Amino acid sequence: MDLGHPLEFGTFITPLNSQGTDDALAPVRLAQLSEAVGLDLVTFQDHPYQPRFHETWTLLSWVAGQTERIRLAPSVINVPMRQPAVLARAAASLDLLSHGRLELALGAGYFWDAIESMGNDRLSPGESVDALEETIYIIRGIWAASQRTPVRTKGTHHRVDGVDRGPAPAHNIPIWVGGGKRRMLDLVGRLADGWVIPGGNSGLADLSTTGRAVDAAAIRAGRDPREIRRIANVSGRFGSRDGGFLDGPPAQWVEQLLPLVVDHGVGTVVLASDDADSIETFAGEVVPALREAVAAERAERGTETRTIASSFIRVQRHVGIDYDSIPATLAADAVEPGDAAYARLRSNYMRGGNPGVVLQPRDPSGVSDAVRWARTQPVPLSVRSGGHGISGRSTNHGGIIIDLRQLRSIEVIDPSSRRVRVEPGARWGEVAAVLAPHGWAITSGDYGGVGVGGLATAGGIGFLGRSQGLTIDRLRAVEMVLADGSLVRTSEAERPDLFWGVRGAGFMLGIVTAFELEAGEVDDVGFAQLVHDVTSDVAGFLERWGAAVESSPRDTTSFLIMGPPREGRIVAQTMNVVASDDSETILSRLQPLANTAPLIGQQAQILPYEALVVPPPAIHDAQGQPVSRSGLLDHVTPEFAKQAAELLHSGATYFFQIRALGGATQDVPPDATAFAHRSAGFSVVALGATHAQLDREWDALAHHFNGLYVSFETDRRPERLADAYPPATLARLRELKHRYDPDHVFRDNFPLDR
Repeated sequence: MDLGHPLEFGTFITPLNSQGTDDALAPVRLAQLSEAVGLDLVTFQDHPYQPRFHETWTLLSWVAGQTERIRLAPSVINVPMRQPAVLARAAASLDLLSHGRLELALGAGYFWDAIESMGNDRLSPGESVDALEETIYIIRGIWAASQRTPVRTKGTHHRVDGVDRGPAPAHNIPIWVGGGKRRMLDLVGRLADGWVIPGGNSGLADLSTTGRAVDAAAIRAGRDPREIRRIANVSGRFGSRDGGFLDGPPAQWVEQLLPLVVDHGVGTVVLASDDADSIETFAGEVVPALREAVAAERAERGTETRTIASSFIRVQRHVGIDYDSIPATLAADAVEPGDAAYARLRSNYMRGGNPGVVLQPRDPSGVSDAVRWARTQPVPLSVRSGGHGISGRSTNHGGIIIDLRQLRSIEVIDPSSRRVRVEPGARWGEVAAVLAPHGWAITSGDYGGVGVGGLATAGGIGFLGRSQGLTIDRLRAVEMVLADGSLVRTSEAERPDLFWGVRGAGFMLGIVTAFELEAGEVDDVGFAQLVHDVTSDVAGFLERWGAAVESSPRDTTSFLIMGPPREGRIVAQTMNVVASDDSETILSRLQPLANTAPLIGQQAQILPYEALVVPPPAIHDAQGQPVSRSGLLDHVTPEFAKQAAELLHSGATYFFQIRALGGATQDVPPDATAFAHRSAGFSVVALGATHAQLDREWDALAHHFNGLYVSFETDRRPERLADAYPPATLARLRELKHRYDPDHVFRDNFPLDR
């Protein structure tokens, strides 16, 4: 039967290290030719005991570096010659280095005399199948990096005891198995993602029998036979028709290959040839004609062309999600628990997650499709831009994540007004790097790994905050997907009510797919890290530092970090940014801050703003649950300073930070945006191990605060909503929520109650 697989075509190249003229690169050039003529796959046989052949893995690695698109596979790798754990990591590494282009075809091994001569035990045919089965389990176990426990298997031929998992490959590397004996066909049906049909042209004669054996084994194992791709290696000459199989003109090839696809389920046809002219003819004349013929036959028979997810992936799916209904625009990039990429996407910076599926739309229409589909699923929905957020709400357990990191373009759209268009998946360090050559910057927190989308809808308290205001104050327009999936644009002139709400509560109202911001003119800046010993007078230091900040010109912003006593000592570190490249100005701004307590360390320099926010690698792998409390403070009063010192001594917090506001942040009227607490001079945040401990201490401080910053708050008690938004602001937001998201589709990130 036709298994309905999308057709793929490739070449099977002899890995000769000399070809008459000692041309070691000949196989590489044939691989490059295979890519140039549009084929999908290039494969090499693996006979490491043959002195005239390249070592296959080395050759594959070299070809990967000399090509850009074409996928690569050994066909088949000689498993008795390679340790499974080493092979698993080698395959994952090559897949990562080649951006997901490796397929892995395994064989039980032949040429036993050669294998014995190289120190490996000779196995009976039955034992070799058992050894191959153990190999598959070990390889898949090591690739399953999202599982926290080590790999342990006590096989007869291969044993691993506590091997660390990983790395995860870039994509789900399919494991193909080559073989035609009864036990091997049974193994293919039970465990393989693909079957390399043995024997070349001659092996195809028995395909109806052997294929049925594979299908039967799959069904016995509870699998869908369509999970298993069939790979046929074929050979022949192009020329006049002489009656031989595939020996004739391209039209004869098409005529004779068509039944292999539509009657026997072959999905990948690989030409075994080292002749460049034959490769070009195959790609240029046979492949397009065969695609057309198969499409016509499938249309007539009503055969659906599709790929079936492996049962090894499906078994890990979460209850409540209809995976088969994921829109076609999203399915190819969707990541679920059994996928290789899941380990890189399940968690964020602060929270360990176990989502049911991560959708990765590539454009606004994909975001729209994702929202419409997510509405139909009775599971939590989270939205993620960069994955860094302190609250940890961009992941979940058993739900859907709309991950925006593929929407990450950054472009200058109007140099005269310094207007910049930034997509939500970009990170602020990347934005700073693009703007730096223009002499511009946009205030954006204190860490370059933060995604644009979360920060630019909540507030944005950054190193340039007192000179530029909040990040949302730089917003001039946004494009966003609403809860019904519609795509709209909003600004002061277009849906101004929605634009008001986006600036401070955008995460409640939709998903922003593009921000238009006005950058500020910023030359190099002064940056100083000052470290103080405040053991003897924590409260006094806090009060003096707060006063120094408030008396500073608005070109100066200071962030303070402290922790509990360590060996009886409390140390305070401040990070101070002066929006000037004049050394005298910088020193004059820093001196009052330096005088707040005895210095035990100091470092000051003039550097580009982009150097302050360099984005790190974006892989997050948190395992815990964040506990964070937030408050907005008008002034660091003696009463607050005293209680903050008590909080630090209590041990309830391991990270205590105060960020300076004021300056330009207070130029904006309180009712101009949904971020209404414009009188605040400081943002205070504390992280702790548990809410039970931190809340007790933090609640005692609550009377000092006049609000909170939603991005730093994890307390879900209902009164936090009133802390975040004053009554008039909250009433206005509820009206917007009722109008734009009446079903509360967007409710995970600081939910607005009904």
